[in-house]
Amino acid sequence: MYYSQPPSAWTRWAPPATRNLIVINLLLWLASLVFLRRGLDLGELFGLHYFDAELFRPYQLITYQFLHSTTSFEHVFFNMFALWMFGAPVEYQWGWKRFLLFYLLCGVTAGLTQELSWWWDLRDITGYAYINLPTGIVGVPEFLNLLTTVGASGAVFGILLACGMLYPNSVVRIYFILPLKMKYFVILYGLFELFAGISNTWGSVAHFAHLGGMLGGIILILLWRKKGIIR
Repeated sequence: MYYSQPPSAWTRWAPPATRNLIVINLLLWLASLVFLRRGLDLGELFGLHYFDAELFRPYQLITYQFLHSTTSFEHVFFNMFALWMFGAPVEYQWGWKRFLLFYLLCGVTAGLTQELSWWWDLRDITGYAYINLPTGIVGVPEFLNLLTTVGASGAVFGILLACGMLYPNSVVRIYFILPLKMKYFVILYGLFELFAGISNTWGSVAHFAHLGGMLGGIILILLWRKKGIIR
């Protein structure tokens, strides 16, 4: 995919916040692999756990955004590719401080939405002592500790939403073939995430967290525009 606008966004590979976020995420992904080989799972400490789990800590709403799946490179790669692609033009428009604040807050709203999604899914196990999983029977406290999410996807979806609102008529070419205006691309992607979340398609993907990132993004942008902070 590429944009027809704004050309200045692509004269350098990335502005400072976007560049540093990409570097930090990649370094932490490598660190996660190293620590995992030594028996320490960073996702268990810093990934986002269910709010009623013993392992939950409030700071995880920030730290989970900087960790990614250690089972493959695709998770971190596609998140960072999307961050570079959509984040650069947004940061050039807003500056690095507001961009970084927006990014982190969208990640927080994504995490809170994922918590709400878990709560909704778990409403039927209230009062149970054990859960029958494919791997065996486990106690509810142990099961709750297994619920973990990691990744920058929620924050990146907020950035995607911002890019669509700032550059609605910029053209995205999907797989370098199909041209689509940015505003339509964002709407279609949001509808896809909603459908996937409701239908539980690709069950390991936190679709509602993605939508939470977009929701947080649109609320922030409308609030900042109302206050005259951004155009």
